[in-house]
Formats: sequence, C-alpha cells, structure tokens
Amino acid sequence: MPAVTVENPLTLPRVSASADAVARPVLTVTTAPSGFEGEGFPVRRAFAGINYRHLDPFIMMDQMGEVEYQPGEPKGTPWHPHRGFETVTYIVDGIFDHQDSNGGGGTITNGDTQWMTAGSGLLHIEAPPEQLVMSGGLFHGLQLWVNLPAKDKMMAPRYQDIRSGSVQLLTSPDGGALLRVIAGELDGHEGPGITHTPITMVHATLAPGAEVTLPWREDFNGLAYVMAGRGSVGAERRPVHLGQTAVFGAGGSLTVRADEKQDSHTPDLEVVLLGGRPIREPMAHYGPFVMNTKDELMQAFEDFQKGRLGTVPAVHGMSGEGPGA
Repeated sequence: MPAVTVENPLTLPRVSASADAVARPVLTVTTAPSGFEGEGFPVRRAFAGINYRHLDPFIMMDQMGEVEYQPGEPKGTPWHPHRGFETVTYIVDGIFDHQDSNGGGGTITNGDTQWMTAGSGLLHIEAPPEQLVMSGGLFHGLQLWVNLPAKDKMMAPRYQDIRSGSVQLLTSPDGGALLRVIAGELDGHEGPGITHTPITMVHATLAPGAEVTLPWREDFNGLAYVMAGRGSVGAERRPVHLGQTAVFGAGGSLTVRADEKQDSHTPDLEVVLLGGRPIREPMAHYGPFVMNTKDELMQAFEDFQKGRLGTVPAVHGMSGEGPGA
C-alpha cells in the first residue's frame, strides 16, 4: 500500500491530543457490504447502515478494491452526471484517469487525490488508462461524497488535482503512526484540499502495536474506516478490521490502535479518519444528485435530460457512449 510514505516518521512534526481532552466514545461499528460499481469494479460501501445524523456532511464512501486485475480486467465508470456535492477520489495503489465536461481531469496514481466539486452540475468519467487495461495490475482507492450546503449547491463546478507530494505528513509522538492530512487540518497542520464544507480527511498508517490519540475538533463528527489490517478504536479498544467503520461520539480526541499481529499480506493498520461540521439541512438524494428537496431532484434530472449539465467531449461522442450508457 504505497500511498505516500517516509523512511523515518520521526523526522515529521508530531501530534497528540492534550491530556485533558475528552475522549470520544465509540458509538457503533458497522461492516461494509460488498458490491460492484460502474462497469463492474468491486467496492465496499463503507457507510451502509449508518444513520445520516452520524455521517453529515458525508454522504457515502466506497472502498474500490483492493484488487489485482488480470490483463483486460480493469474497469471504470461510464459518463454520468453529478449535482449538489463534491466527489473525492483517493488512489492508494494503481492509476486512474478522470475527465469531466467542465474541462477538469487528469491522471492520478499512488497517493494522489482528485477533488471534484460538481456544484450546479457536470458530467464525468473515471476509468483505468489503456496501458493498465492491457497489463492488469493492482488497484486500490476510495471515493468519498461530501455534501454541499444549500447556498453552494448551484455554484460553478471546480476541480482540484492534489498530488501526493503536497499532502501534509505528520506522526505520533513515538513515530508509530504516519498521518497523511489530505484535507482540512489536524492540530493546526493543514492539508492541501480546499473544501466548501469544513472537514478533515486523514489517511493513517499504524505499525503493529502502535497507538495514536489525536486532537479532534469538537464541532466535527468523527469516523474511522479500516482499509486494511486489524486494530481497535476508542479508549475502550473496540475491535475493528478491514471493511469496518467506527462512529465516534462527542469529545475532543479520538484513539486508534493497531493490533500486535497483522495479516500476512497487510503489514500495518490502514485507517481513513474523517470529520466534518454537520450541515444539518434536509437532504434529498437519488442516484447521482444530492439536493435539499424532491423538487430540486426532479429539476436536476430534467436539466440532465435536456443537456444542461454539459455534453460529452467530442472525442468521446461515439454512438452509444453518451451519459449514463
């Protein structure tokens, strides 16, 4: 699991929660069901079964892979629309191409992130590059959906290309945890992702037996999703493993610990930590649109059908390859 790493974490700034911070309890641990997305790549639905009041402002998150593709097997998604939220695609292993009808896009690989603010609406496509389709290979990533408040839902679309080298790297006091701040801030250290809805997104790698207690904004919710390995969360050491999401309650710090023994193919515990300020607005979500009312959803579908969310670039305009195909 390459993402972005360093040989000696002790060369990095160290973070830890203050001794008087109130520890966040673990409210629940859920296990993600598995399924398929787009043209057939395997996903785990990380937030399935979690009440939205614990997720707000996050809507959904898919773990894509980890899968070792044979030649000809890699798959992506066809052209499809979005409106009313932001999609965050984080590639841990492998390579992915993105293009949208607003002119955004590019190629991301180990540790890179694409941050697409759909806003008023656009069309986009995500797929492995042809050389990966031909050769096969390892693919592993996450896609997170972040809601936009009503005042920003119809903003102009925006695209951020966040390269692995710009991610803020931190560690725990003993160097046992490598913390990659992708967006937001952790203990005053800011990640490169610019968000409309205040959030923090951290990819943490914990060596076997390592523990980290991090300061966490009290006005944010707190979630921990296990991408690989085994460990525990909270001061009560609630067990967690691959494909599970822990929901934290209120407080000023959260704790994650890696088990002493990990699986043979997973040397460390890999966790994504998420926090955000709840929007607390009505949400109407259907398919690729996230709005505030049913009428707004119907308008989004009408606008899509009438071509108001953009058009597929001419290079992709072959018959049968249109949006939603």
